[in-house]
Amino acid sequence: MSEPIDLKATFIPNEGEFFRVKLALEIAIDEVVNEPGCIRYELTEATEEKLVLTERWESEELLDKHSKGAAVQDLNESLSALLAEPIQLERL
Repeated sequence: MSEPIDLKATFIPNEGEFFRVKLALEIAIDEVVNEPGCIRYELTEATEEKLVLTERWESEELLDKHSKGAAVQDLNESLSALLAEPIQLERL
């Protein structure tokens, strides 16, 4: 069995788009927390300059499944015009 996977995703909103980015993330969080393997999926920092989402997954396999799932696809579509730069994803 694999070790849990910890991630940090950082979102840099376009000027004036903070609340729309935050709302899109909150919608995604409501969906993702019920996905198999999700241990933690929460917004841990939210300022006008950036939002940080901290994730923990039971395994690499379940993280991969999440990454290809509808919630991530919907979130990426929602954020496509709202971010100043690509999402920064970091393994911890």
